[in-house]
Amino acid sequence: MKNSQEIKAIAKETLEIERDSIHKLIESIDDDFANVVEVVYRSKGRLVVSGIGKSAIVAQKIVATLNSTGTPALFMHAADAIHGDLGMVQTDDLVILISKSGNTPEVKVLVPLVKALGNKLIALTGNYDSFLGQQADYRLSCAVDQEACPNNLAPTNSTTAQMVMGDALAVCLIKCRDFGSQDFAKYHPGGALGKKLYLRVSDLFEQNEKPQVGLEATLKEVILEISSKRLGVTAVVDEEKLIGIITDGDLRRMLSREEDFQKLKAKDILTLNPKTLENGAMAIEAAERMKELNISQLLITEGEKYLGVVHFHDLLKEGLI
Repeated sequence: MKNSQEIKAIAKETLEIERDSIHKLIESIDDDFANVVEVVYRSKGRLVVSGIGKSAIVAQKIVATLNSTGTPALFMHAADAIHGDLGMVQTDDLVILISKSGNTPEVKVLVPLVKALGNKLIALTGNYDSFLGQQADYRLSCAVDQEACPNNLAPTNSTTAQMVMGDALAVCLIKCRDFGSQDFAKYHPGGALGKKLYLRVSDLFEQNEKPQVGLEATLKEVILEISSKRLGVTAVVDEEKLIGIITDGDLRRMLSREEDFQKLKAKDILTLNPKTLENGAMAIEAAERMKELNISQLLITEGEKYLGVVHFHDLLKEGLI
């Protein structure tokens, strides 16, 4: 077993080796790469990404990235393709085949089959002189000098290179399509990422009760309103116009300093100019505002009109905090 210092040294060396391999890939971004981006961008079909072994795992990740960023894609395992799954490839589809060596048996069987279908073939390979490299219509390089594995066997640098080139392709397509945050949200409606892009404060405060009292409300009425609505706060309004706020913290501070509080009314203990957010604002903006101000609630308004309350727990429940 290695000691702590040796383990850290090995980890750092691994990252440095992979970093250097990725840096060398920059030199392979040429006209061939630009042509691949253009042909995928203009394609009327899908991008079918295939591979064997570790390259198949990379292919699945690339497919996931493409689908979530506006480029229709699907994964086809190279071994399964030659046993029936090739039927998923349609007339207008493009096929990317990922292989470090470009000479594996499955690749040598699959390449002629794809060519026979008439689909354009893109090779993502570390060996342009391989069978795959020579037969492909377009080529992307993922060549590395060595693996980070001390035996130069386990795919490390090579799979990282494949992944990075897939990312480079995806990002180029994102920018070519002007794929924006609202587009991204459409494909991620259930996760926290999507919620940051589409969830608004109106989706949250409408689910809560609407605590409010008038200026002349008694202390008992204020306490009952805060307690019954369970948001730790009440707005003080004049008809619908927001005047101020009273929090449970305000009540505690008031009780500690006032000896005769029986005659106090809302107007005597409210805080003017409360922290608010306009209706229509994004929920993530509410989260950032609460964090910045170190508060647990925000009053939601429309102009001077009070609409409701967003609580810290609402944002926590949605995974935004």
